[in-house]
Amino acid sequence: MAEEEVNYASVVFKSNKHPPTQARKEEETVYDEVKVQSETNEPTADTNTGVLLDKKANNRRGQYQQLACCLGILCVILLLGIIAVVVVYHLATLSHESELTAANHNLTNLNNNLILANKNLRRDNNNLTVQLSNLTQNYTVLESKITNLTAVNQNLATRNQELETQRNNLTEQIKNMETHWNKLNISRAQWSIDAYCPKTNKVRQCKPCQEGWELSGSNCYAYNNAPPADQKTWEEARENCRGKNSDLVDVHNEEEKDALNKYSVGSSGTDGYWFGLRAEGGRWKWIDGSNLTESYWTPQPPPTATDGQCVMSVQNVGWRSVNCTEKKKWMCKKKAVSL
Repeated sequence: MAEEEVNYASVVFKSNKHPPTQARKEEETVYDEVKVQSETNEPTADTNTGVLLDKKANNRRGQYQQLACCLGILCVILLLGIIAVVVVYHLATLSHESELTAANHNLTNLNNNLILANKNLRRDNNNLTVQLSNLTQNYTVLESKITNLTAVNQNLATRNQELETQRNNLTEQIKNMETHWNKLNISRAQWSIDAYCPKTNKVRQCKPCQEGWELSGSNCYAYNNAPPADQKTWEEARENCRGKNSDLVDVHNEEEKDALNKYSVGSSGTDGYWFGLRAEGGRWKWIDGSNLTESYWTPQPPPTATDGQCVMSVQNVGWRSVNCTEKKKWMCKKKAVSL
Protein backbone atom coordinates (compact mmCIF):
# COMPACT_ATOMS: atom_id res chain seq x y z
CA MET A 1 0.00 0.00 0.00
CA ALA A 2 2.76 2.40 0.75
CA GLU A 3 4.32 1.59 -2.53
CA GLU A 4 1.08 2.46 -4.38
CA GLU A 5 0.82 5.82 -2.69
CA VAL A 6 4.40 6.60 -3.52
CA ASN A 7 3.75 5.76 -7.10
CA TYR A 8 0.67 8.03 -7.17
CA ALA A 9 2.65 10.85 -5.65
CA SER A 10 5.33 10.27 -8.20
CA VAL A 11 2.83 10.48 -11.02
CA VAL A 12 1.22 13.63 -9.71
CA PHE A 13 4.39 15.50 -9.13
CA LYS A 14 6.02 14.53 -12.35
CA SER A 15 3.11 15.67 -14.48
CA ASN A 16 3.33 19.26 -13.16
CA LYS A 17 5.60 21.39 -15.32
CA HIS A 18 5.45 24.54 -13.16
CA PRO A 19 8.47 25.48 -11.03
CA PRO A 20 8.39 23.53 -7.70
CA THR A 21 6.91 25.33 -4.70
CA GLN A 22 7.91 24.79 -1.07
CA ALA A 23 5.16 22.15 -0.68
CA ARG A 24 6.27 20.36 -3.75
CA LYS A 25 9.81 20.43 -2.52
CA GLU A 26 8.69 18.80 0.76
CA GLU A 27 6.66 16.23 -1.20
CA GLU A 28 9.65 15.51 -3.33
CA THR A 29 11.78 15.11 -0.16
CA VAL A 30 9.25 12.68 1.24
CA TYR A 31 9.11 10.92 -2.08
CA ASP A 32 12.86 10.65 -2.11
CA GLU A 33 12.95 9.26 1.40
CA VAL A 34 10.29 6.66 0.62
CA LYS A 35 12.06 5.76 -2.57
CA VAL A 36 15.37 5.33 -0.76
CA GLN A 37 13.74 3.14 1.79
CA SER A 38 12.13 1.01 -0.88
CA GLU A 39 15.37 0.69 -2.76
CA THR A 40 17.29 -0.26 0.38
CA ASN A 41 14.32 -2.40 1.48
CA GLU A 42 14.47 -0.83 4.89
CA PRO A 43 11.27 -1.43 6.80
CA THR A 44 9.15 1.66 7.96
CA ALA A 45 6.11 1.98 10.01
CA ASP A 46 2.69 2.40 8.17
CA THR A 47 1.38 4.67 10.83
CA ASN A 48 4.10 7.27 10.43
CA THR A 49 3.77 7.23 6.72
CA GLY A 50 0.02 7.75 6.78
CA VAL A 51 0.28 10.60 9.22
CA LEU A 52 2.90 12.28 7.11
CA LEU A 53 0.87 11.90 3.97
CA ASP A 54 -2.29 13.26 5.59
CA LYS A 55 -0.35 16.22 6.87
CA LYS A 56 1.05 16.89 3.44
CA ALA A 57 -2.33 16.46 1.81
CA ASN A 58 -3.93 18.91 4.24
CA ASN A 59 -1.17 21.40 3.50
CA ARG A 60 -1.80 20.98 -0.19
CA ARG A 61 -5.55 21.42 0.25
CA GLY A 62 -4.98 24.61 2.24
CA GLN A 63 -2.65 25.89 -0.35
CA TYR A 64 -5.11 24.99 -3.10
CA GLN A 65 -7.91 26.69 -1.22
CA GLN A 66 -5.80 29.81 -0.80
CA LEU A 67 -4.89 29.68 -4.46
CA ALA A 68 -8.52 29.18 -5.43
CA CYS A 69 -9.54 32.06 -3.17
CA CYS A 70 -6.90 34.29 -4.73
CA LEU A 71 -7.98 33.24 -8.16
CA GLY A 72 -11.64 33.94 -7.27
CA ILE A 73 -10.73 37.35 -5.91
CA LEU A 74 -8.65 38.02 -8.99
CA CYS A 75 -11.56 36.94 -11.20
CA VAL A 76 -13.92 39.20 -9.27
CA ILE A 77 -11.44 42.08 -9.61
CA LEU A 78 -11.04 41.32 -13.30
CA LEU A 79 -14.82 41.10 -13.70
CA LEU A 80 -15.29 44.39 -11.86
CA GLY A 81 -12.55 45.94 -14.02
CA ILE A 82 -14.21 44.63 -17.16
CA ILE A 83 -17.60 45.92 -15.95
CA ALA A 84 -16.01 49.29 -15.14
CA VAL A 85 -14.34 49.39 -18.54
CA VAL A 86 -17.61 48.43 -20.22
CA VAL A 87 -19.50 51.07 -18.22
CA VAL A 88 -16.88 53.72 -18.95
CA TYR A 89 -16.86 52.67 -22.62
CA HIS A 90 -20.64 52.72 -22.70
CA LEU A 91 -20.74 56.13 -21.04
CA ALA A 92 -18.05 57.37 -23.39
CA THR A 93 -19.98 55.88 -26.30
CA LEU A 94 -23.19 57.55 -25.12
CA SER A 95 -21.36 60.85 -24.66
CA HIS A 96 -19.74 60.48 -28.04
CA GLU A 97 -23.07 59.55 -29.61
CA SER A 98 -24.66 62.58 -27.95
CA GLU A 99 -21.86 64.75 -29.24
CA LEU A 100 -22.20 63.14 -32.66
CA THR A 101 -25.97 63.67 -32.57
CA ALA A 102 -25.50 67.32 -31.60
CA ALA A 103 -22.79 67.71 -34.23
CA ASN A 104 -25.01 66.00 -36.80
CA HIS A 105 -27.89 68.32 -35.84
CA ASN A 106 -25.59 71.33 -36.15
CA LEU A 107 -24.29 70.05 -39.47
CA THR A 108 -27.88 69.49 -40.64
CA ASN A 109 -28.80 73.06 -39.66
CA LEU A 110 -25.64 74.34 -41.29
CA ASN A 111 -26.42 72.33 -44.43
CA ASN A 112 -29.97 73.72 -44.50
CA ASN A 113 -28.61 77.24 -44.03
CA LEU A 114 -26.10 76.65 -46.80
CA ILE A 115 -28.86 75.31 -49.08
CA LEU A 116 -30.97 78.40 -48.32
CA ALA A 117 -27.97 80.69 -48.81
CA ASN A 118 -27.17 78.92 -52.08
CA LYS A 119 -30.78 79.35 -53.19
CA ASN A 120 -30.65 83.07 -52.31
CA LEU A 121 -27.32 83.41 -54.09
CA ARG A 122 -28.76 81.74 -57.19
CA ARG A 123 -31.76 84.07 -57.08
CA ASP A 124 -29.48 87.07 -56.59
CA ASN A 125 -27.27 85.80 -59.41
CA ASN A 126 -30.31 85.51 -61.70
CA ASN A 127 -31.43 89.01 -60.71
CA LEU A 128 -27.95 90.38 -61.30
CA THR A 129 -27.83 88.58 -64.65
CA VAL A 130 -31.11 90.22 -65.67
CA GLN A 131 -29.89 93.61 -64.40
CA LEU A 132 -26.62 93.16 -66.28
CA SER A 133 -28.55 92.31 -69.45
CA ASN A 134 -30.74 95.40 -68.99
CA LEU A 135 -27.72 97.58 -68.27
CA THR A 136 -25.99 96.17 -71.34
CA GLN A 137 -29.02 96.99 -73.48
CA ASN A 138 -29.25 100.47 -71.92
CA TYR A 139 -25.53 100.96 -72.50
CA THR A 140 -25.94 99.94 -76.14
CA VAL A 141 -28.88 102.34 -76.53
CA LEU A 142 -26.98 105.15 -74.79
CA GLU A 143 -23.92 104.46 -76.89
CA SER A 144 -26.06 104.68 -80.01
CA LYS A 145 -27.60 107.92 -78.73
CA ILE A 146 -24.16 109.31 -77.93
CA THR A 147 -23.06 108.47 -81.46
CA ASN A 148 -26.15 110.15 -82.86
CA LEU A 149 -25.71 113.15 -80.56
CA THR A 150 -22.08 113.41 -81.59
CA ALA A 151 -23.15 113.47 -85.22
CA VAL A 152 -25.86 116.01 -84.38
CA ASN A 153 -23.33 118.09 -82.46
CA GLN A 154 -21.00 118.06 -85.44
CA ASN A 155 -23.88 119.07 -87.67
CA LEU A 156 -24.81 121.80 -85.21
CA ALA A 157 -21.23 123.00 -85.13
CA THR A 158 -21.25 123.16 -88.92
CA ARG A 159 -24.66 124.81 -88.87
CA ASN A 160 -23.43 127.24 -86.22
CA GLN A 161 -20.55 128.25 -88.45
CA GLU A 162 -22.99 128.73 -91.30
CA LEU A 163 -25.27 130.77 -89.06
CA GLU A 164 -22.32 132.81 -87.87
CA THR A 165 -21.48 133.55 -91.48
CA GLN A 166 -25.13 134.42 -92.17
CA ARG A 167 -25.20 136.60 -89.06
CA ASN A 168 -22.17 138.51 -90.25
CA ASN A 169 -23.80 138.88 -93.64
CA LEU A 170 -27.08 140.02 -92.05
CA THR A 171 -25.18 142.47 -89.85
CA GLU A 172 -23.63 143.90 -92.94
CA GLN A 173 -27.03 144.00 -94.66
CA ILE A 174 -28.56 145.72 -91.61
CA LYS A 175 -25.89 148.34 -91.72
CA ASN A 176 -26.58 148.87 -95.39
CA MET A 177 -30.34 148.93 -94.75
CA GLU A 178 -29.89 151.43 -91.92
CA THR A 179 -27.98 153.67 -94.24
CA HIS A 180 -30.66 153.21 -96.89
CA TRP A 181 -33.41 153.68 -94.27
CA ASN A 182 -31.90 156.91 -93.12
CA LYS A 183 -31.88 158.08 -96.69
CA LEU A 184 -35.51 156.94 -97.10
CA ASN A 185 -36.52 158.71 -93.89
CA ILE A 186 -35.04 161.90 -95.19
CA SER A 187 -36.79 161.37 -98.51
CA ARG A 188 -40.03 160.33 -96.76
CA ALA A 189 -39.90 163.33 -94.50
CA GLN A 190 -39.51 165.48 -97.53
CA TRP A 191 -42.35 163.53 -99.21
CA SER A 192 -44.55 163.94 -96.14
CA ILE A 193 -43.95 167.61 -96.14
CA ASP A 194 -44.76 167.79 -99.82
CA ALA A 195 -47.80 165.50 -99.42
CA TYR A 196 -49.33 167.21 -96.40
CA CYS A 197 -47.98 170.72 -96.99
CA PRO A 198 -47.94 171.33 -100.74
CA LYS A 199 -46.64 174.61 -102.12
CA THR A 200 -49.15 176.96 -103.68
CA ASN A 201 -47.54 180.01 -105.26
CA LYS A 202 -44.36 179.14 -103.31
CA VAL A 203 -46.30 179.09 -100.09
CA ARG A 204 -46.85 175.80 -98.20
CA GLN A 205 -50.31 175.08 -96.84
CA CYS A 206 -50.53 172.02 -94.56
CA LYS A 207 -53.63 169.72 -94.36
CA PRO A 208 -54.58 166.76 -92.05
CA CYS A 209 -54.87 164.48 -95.08
CA GLN A 210 -52.67 164.30 -98.15
CA GLU A 211 -53.92 164.86 -101.68
CA GLY A 212 -56.55 162.32 -102.77
CA TRP A 213 -57.68 161.51 -99.19
CA GLU A 214 -60.90 162.66 -97.49
CA LEU A 215 -60.97 163.81 -93.87
CA SER A 216 -63.72 162.41 -91.60
CA GLY A 217 -63.34 162.82 -87.87
CA SER A 218 -59.76 161.87 -86.97
CA ASN A 219 -59.28 159.61 -90.01
CA CYS A 220 -58.41 160.03 -93.65
CA TYR A 221 -60.25 157.91 -96.26
CA ALA A 222 -59.29 157.06 -99.83
CA TYR A 223 -61.92 155.25 -101.91
CA ASN A 224 -60.67 153.49 -105.02
CA ASN A 225 -63.56 153.60 -107.50
CA ALA A 226 -61.68 151.45 -110.01
CA PRO A 227 -63.22 150.12 -113.24
CA PRO A 228 -63.92 146.34 -113.36
CA ALA A 229 -60.62 145.61 -115.12
CA ASP A 230 -58.62 147.25 -112.29
CA GLN A 231 -60.64 145.96 -109.36
CA LYS A 232 -58.97 143.63 -106.80
CA THR A 233 -59.62 140.67 -104.48
CA TRP A 234 -59.85 141.35 -100.75
CA GLU A 235 -56.17 140.41 -100.16
CA GLU A 236 -54.98 142.44 -103.16
CA ALA A 237 -56.98 145.44 -101.97
CA ARG A 238 -55.42 145.22 -98.52
CA GLU A 239 -51.92 145.05 -100.00
CA ASN A 240 -52.69 148.19 -102.01
CA CYS A 241 -53.74 150.03 -98.84
CA ARG A 242 -50.61 148.92 -97.00
CA GLY A 243 -48.52 150.28 -99.82
CA LYS A 244 -50.05 153.67 -99.04
CA ASN A 245 -49.13 153.47 -95.35
CA SER A 246 -52.72 152.59 -94.45
CA ASP A 247 -55.12 149.60 -94.28
CA LEU A 248 -58.65 148.60 -95.24
CA VAL A 249 -61.35 150.47 -93.37
CA ASP A 250 -62.42 149.10 -89.99
CA VAL A 251 -65.49 150.33 -88.09
CA HIS A 252 -65.71 150.75 -84.32
CA ASN A 253 -68.27 153.51 -83.93
CA GLU A 254 -71.22 155.09 -85.72
CA GLU A 255 -69.09 157.92 -87.12
CA GLU A 256 -66.78 155.45 -88.87
CA LYS A 257 -69.79 153.44 -90.11
CA ASP A 258 -71.31 156.58 -91.60
CA ALA A 259 -67.98 157.52 -93.22
CA LEU A 260 -67.75 154.06 -94.84
CA ASN A 261 -71.25 154.44 -96.30
CA LYS A 262 -70.53 158.05 -97.39
CA TYR A 263 -67.36 157.17 -99.36
CA SER A 264 -68.81 154.01 -100.99
CA VAL A 265 -69.25 156.14 -104.09
CA GLY A 266 -70.80 154.53 -107.19
CA SER A 267 -71.59 151.18 -105.53
CA SER A 268 -74.82 149.29 -106.13
CA GLY A 269 -76.15 145.74 -106.21
CA THR A 270 -73.21 143.37 -106.17
CA ASP A 271 -70.67 146.08 -106.99
CA GLY A 272 -69.42 147.35 -103.62
CA TYR A 273 -66.23 148.35 -101.74
CA TRP A 274 -64.01 145.94 -99.82
CA PHE A 275 -63.32 146.97 -96.23
CA GLY A 276 -61.51 145.32 -93.32
CA LEU A 277 -63.99 142.61 -92.23
CA ARG A 278 -63.84 138.87 -93.03
CA ALA A 279 -64.64 135.44 -91.56
CA GLU A 280 -61.91 133.70 -89.55
CA GLY A 281 -62.38 130.52 -87.51
CA GLY A 282 -66.16 130.69 -87.85
CA ARG A 283 -66.36 134.31 -86.60
CA TRP A 284 -66.41 137.77 -88.23
CA LYS A 285 -63.19 139.61 -87.40
CA TRP A 286 -61.77 143.06 -88.15
CA ILE A 287 -58.25 143.45 -89.54
CA ASP A 288 -57.02 144.51 -86.07
CA GLY A 289 -58.11 141.07 -84.69
CA SER A 290 -61.19 142.29 -82.77
CA ASN A 291 -64.59 140.60 -83.16
CA LEU A 292 -67.51 142.18 -85.01
CA THR A 293 -70.16 143.95 -82.92
CA GLU A 294 -73.49 142.82 -84.41
CA SER A 295 -75.12 146.24 -84.08
CA TYR A 296 -72.87 147.53 -86.88
CA TRP A 297 -74.23 145.05 -89.42
CA THR A 298 -77.18 146.71 -91.12
CA PRO A 299 -79.93 146.45 -92.12
CA GLN A 300 -80.19 142.71 -91.11
CA PRO A 301 -78.18 140.55 -88.64
CA PRO A 302 -74.89 139.18 -90.01
CA PRO A 303 -74.99 135.80 -91.79
CA THR A 304 -73.06 132.78 -90.51
CA ALA A 305 -69.32 133.41 -90.72
CA THR A 306 -67.84 130.96 -93.20
CA ASP A 307 -64.10 131.00 -93.75
CA GLY A 308 -63.29 132.42 -97.18
CA GLN A 309 -66.07 135.02 -96.98
CA CYS A 310 -65.32 138.77 -96.86
CA VAL A 311 -67.60 141.81 -96.52
CA MET A 312 -68.20 144.68 -98.96
CA SER A 313 -70.07 147.95 -98.45
CA VAL A 314 -72.86 149.11 -100.81
CA GLN A 315 -73.80 152.76 -100.44
CA ASN A 316 -77.19 153.33 -98.82
CA VAL A 317 -77.83 149.54 -98.84
CA GLY A 318 -75.52 148.07 -96.21
CA TRP A 319 -72.96 145.29 -95.88
CA ARG A 320 -72.89 142.16 -98.01
CA SER A 321 -70.96 138.86 -97.51
CA VAL A 322 -69.24 137.62 -100.69
CA ASN A 323 -66.33 135.34 -101.58
CA CYS A 324 -62.96 136.96 -100.84
CA THR A 325 -61.63 136.00 -104.28
CA GLU A 326 -64.16 138.17 -106.09
CA LYS A 327 -62.82 141.46 -107.45
CA LYS A 328 -64.32 144.66 -106.08
CA LYS A 329 -63.54 148.30 -105.43
CA TRP A 330 -61.83 149.02 -102.08
CA MET A 331 -61.48 151.72 -99.44
CA CYS A 332 -58.40 152.58 -97.31
CA LYS A 333 -58.13 154.41 -94.00
CA LYS A 334 -55.35 155.98 -91.88
CA LYS A 335 -55.04 158.47 -89.08
CA ALA A 336 -55.14 162.17 -89.93
CA VAL A 337 -52.16 164.39 -89.06
CA SER A 338 -52.71 166.74 -86.14
CA LEU A 339 -51.93 170.35 -87.06
